[in-house]
Amino acid sequence: MKPAMDDQSVAQRVLDHIANGTTDLGDEVWREPVANYRSPQRLAAEIESVLRRSPTPFCPSAALPEIGSYVARDAAGTPIVAVRGVDGMVRAFRNACRHRGMQVAAGSGCTRAFVCRYHGWTYNLEGRLRHIPHEDGFPGFDKEAHPLVPVTASERFGLVFVTQDEPTLDDDSLGGLARLISPDQRLFASAEREFEVNWKILLESFIEGYHIKSTHPESFLPYGFDNLNVIDLFGRNSRVTYPFQRIRNLAKVLPAERRVDGLLTYVYHLFPNVLITVLSRHTNVVILEPLAVDRTRQSTYTLTNGGGDDPAALAEARRDAEFVGNTGAAEDRAVVQAIQHGLGSGANEVFTFGKFESAIVHFHRTLTGALA
Repeated sequence: MKPAMDDQSVAQRVLDHIANGTTDLGDEVWREPVANYRSPQRLAAEIESVLRRSPTPFCPSAALPEIGSYVARDAAGTPIVAVRGVDGMVRAFRNACRHRGMQVAAGSGCTRAFVCRYHGWTYNLEGRLRHIPHEDGFPGFDKEAHPLVPVTASERFGLVFVTQDEPTLDDDSLGGLARLISPDQRLFASAEREFEVNWKILLESFIEGYHIKSTHPESFLPYGFDNLNVIDLFGRNSRVTYPFQRIRNLAKVLPAERRVDGLLTYVYHLFPNVLITVLSRHTNVVILEPLAVDRTRQSTYTLTNGGGDDPAALAEARRDAEFVGNTGAAEDRAVVQAIQHGLGSGANEVFTFGKFESAIVHFHRTLTGALA
């Protein structure tokens, strides 16, 4: 399986494109039926057959920094809680008490045990039922047989992956990556927002640079390029490189000594619904959860790009995140919401994705194959 390019190879590809006035091109044009963005039946299949059966990042490992740290949220419509146990391992469970189904955790925090606030049934960090108030009212009830229901959880590349149901296929394509989230990156913000847009339309806006000049003429374009990208496809996943103008300075540096930090943005798409944007001073882990054909919840975890607990690194990351969030991201949100509104116009039976949009083509080809 072809791995993602290393930084030096990416830098050389960018410099070649600058010199030649070119960009990476895909090998096909894809026509995606507009009905696939509007059909409740299609969305149900995407959730049931793909989102619940794919090893999907649930949160960064940095969101669970110590024993008892937990994150609880809905993933593919299912309440899930992930927690770091006393042995340091991360486990994930269906977030429902085994008595009457009340969720045992909400949001994020740190705890020594999960206590259901309905009747006080208590579970330890490994999910075992340890206490039932007035247990004599449940004669013969076997606590050992009623733990929180586990789902598969693992940690890789600084991320916590969760698979709810038996995966439909084995995919080791992330093995070709050199890095995603490193141990010295610190989580400093998280947020949830809902948008009245289909999850795939929101995702598509992250993984093509064909729109930079027309959508971001005053925010990103002055620092970047119009329609100049390097596209990596590996397994079911992809990475789009958005170079900055200052990457030209690397032409004077020996290829083996070139470093790209601060000279480009990497946007990883981890199939099916997670994006990792590595910007100059911060990294976002973006998780898109479909709520309806026209509504998506976006969960965003924001981390420093290293520096550990250094206050200067944190201050730089905050400034970087504020600029990106208040400018380019807001412009993209306005566009995707307008696209969603236009779905009902009847103007298009298909959306046509060209050779400049090969990461989107790869996504739709992969999604269609997974559903088949």
